Amino acid sequence: MKNKNDNRKRVIVDFKKLTPEILAMLVEKYPDGYDDDQIISFRNQHNEIIEAVEVNTEDTKYLVKVSTKLAVTMENYDEDDYEDFDTDDPEAVQDPEILDEDLDDDDDNEDDND
Repeated sequence: MKNKNDNRKRVIVDFKKLTPEILAMLVEKYPDGYDDDQIISFRNQHNEIIEAVEVNTEDTKYLVKVSTKLAVTMENYDEDDYEDFDTDDPEAVQDPEILDEDLDDDDDNEDDND
């Protein structure tokens, strides 16, 4: 039996494109952060493995790429920080200050040239 929402638009969201609206949905769905069993892994068009967490609206399924920046931003979320921005403004969500204890691995190392 097919889910009635299978025809939703699917959008992959990188931290750089994260909007206050999507961030708020993530924090609502994962108030204590996300666990490994909530992470979806898939291959993108370049055959790279992508890890993401999912949030849905009535017409869109968002797959938000997992990163230390995302985890820290969700942990420190305060909706008042975004009240002066449009809900769809990706410039509103700024890179968090990452402390050494926030790094659990090198998942944000985009310069990794294996």
